[in-house]
Amino acid sequence: MAAAPSFSRTRNPWFMLLILCLGFFMILLDLTIVNIAIPSMIDNLHASLDQILWVLNAYILTYAVLLITAGRLGDMFGPKLMFLCGLAVFTLASIACSLAPTPGVLIAARIAQGVGGAILTPQTLSMLTNIFPPERRGAAFGVWGAVAGVASVTGPTLGGFLVTNYDWRAVFWVNVPVGVAALALGAWYLPELRFNRRHSLDVVGVLLISAALFLGVFGLIEGQRYHWGPLTETASFDVAGGHWGLISIPTTFVLGVVLLGLFVLWERRREEPLVPFALFRQRNFTIGNLLAAIVSFGMMGLFLPLTIFLQSVLGFSALKAGLTFAPMSLVSMVVAPIAGRLSDRYGGKYILIGGLTLFASGMGLVLWSASLTATQFTFTIPTMVAGLGLGCTFAPMTTVTMRRVEGRMAGAASGVLNTIRQVGGAIGSAAVGAILQNELASQLTVQAEAFASRIPAAFRSQFIAGFSGAGSALEVGPRRTVTLPPGLSPQTAQTIRQAAHDAFATAYLNAMRPSLLVPIAVLLGGAALGTLIVRRKRFETPVAQQAASAAS
Repeated sequence: MAAAPSFSRTRNPWFMLLILCLGFFMILLDLTIVNIAIPSMIDNLHASLDQILWVLNAYILTYAVLLITAGRLGDMFGPKLMFLCGLAVFTLASIACSLAPTPGVLIAARIAQGVGGAILTPQTLSMLTNIFPPERRGAAFGVWGAVAGVASVTGPTLGGFLVTNYDWRAVFWVNVPVGVAALALGAWYLPELRFNRRHSLDVVGVLLISAALFLGVFGLIEGQRYHWGPLTETASFDVAGGHWGLISIPTTFVLGVVLLGLFVLWERRREEPLVPFALFRQRNFTIGNLLAAIVSFGMMGLFLPLTIFLQSVLGFSALKAGLTFAPMSLVSMVVAPIAGRLSDRYGGKYILIGGLTLFASGMGLVLWSASLTATQFTFTIPTMVAGLGLGCTFAPMTTVTMRRVEGRMAGAASGVLNTIRQVGGAIGSAAVGAILQNELASQLTVQAEAFASRIPAAFRSQFIAGFSGAGSALEVGPRRTVTLPPGLSPQTAQTIRQAAHDAFATAYLNAMRPSLLVPIAVLLGGAALGTLIVRRKRFETPVAQQAASAAS
């Protein structure tokens, strides 16, 4: 059994947790805060929509691909050093983002942010696993989980405030003081954690898993944009009524699966694999990773359609739309540490099952409450229920997953957990986005025909044609749906605009309902999966737990 890391026990572990959470919050916040600044970026940088989408996706793609490798680097060089390096890279990249004069420079700086974020993230969970003994990890994971949940839903609110009162560059400048403070405090107070066993980096494994993850995540992010078909017309062809290509989204998935298979075969022959497959012999670690993917699937799948609904259909400002989710954030932030302590005392299995059920139920209430006359306060109780469930999810899920992980493998385990979580979110966003797009395309035509009777007969065919194909982009709105001919009387123009708005709003609401049922069903499936978790025995001591970890 590897020796436990040594550091002065006079240091307050909760203050260490605060430092780690500062960095972790900043990284996760950047996954969502930038979305709200898209219109401002397009105007100020004179950027195309494709360029701005890559401002978002370059960060997510880089972040997801490097997490596993960064987790192993933390095991090799110590999580403190890698945490500080990640913080420094991310903070400097944030400054570069805020000063970017062109879209190309901004995309490059976002890639650098993704590198810093990937280096930092696995170290937070690794250090928590080593700093806190098993019987106290639940409360620590509760705080860590609260930070993860709050950061995910705080981004749109904070981003809306900054863009409204300043400009898009403020969403990057806000990282700088937080990064500098966390860097100074971390260098001063965080302990050096080293083990007697030396680790090595499997370069071939790094290349294989990085390429596999890149292809898979790239396909999920860009699939909808390319209609799940060819990326280029080069080597494309038509077969059986469909348009195919050798360089296509399906090809990226196939190559990704092949490289993943080669990675597994290669790693099984290594004395010290990049991903310790022995971890997956623990049922709870395997189930915990699946649940992490499910929770991320649910969150990304739910928030994408709802954010568009609040702004494009109900006409909420970016700030008001973000504040609509504020009750979820607040309740989750309060409940998560309590759920963590209860997980320490009673085990996390049933708290986790209840949390997933409540999260799904709360979002079901949000869907049931959604209407064209809804206000911000319509969603207060449903989002509070969802926040209660979310708060009961992160801490027990992390506790169940990481409880039996040895300290010397905590970095690798954390890298795997965070990678699977990101992939789950990418799948959720892609799947729900595709369903929403297809449903919207169908509903726009149906509603255009239904509302055409409101306008003069001379303009009905043009009105219906204006909606044809409008569902190909999620940014569609009533002003983009119908182009008014010149010379109309003000009354006729207003009648057409109102009919267009009502047709779009009704179509989107009808399309959103089946789209949101998918992540809700997936969350309920996660609750069912949670019944397979093995509960820890009440008489099991930390020493026995550590011995069991070493044996595994």
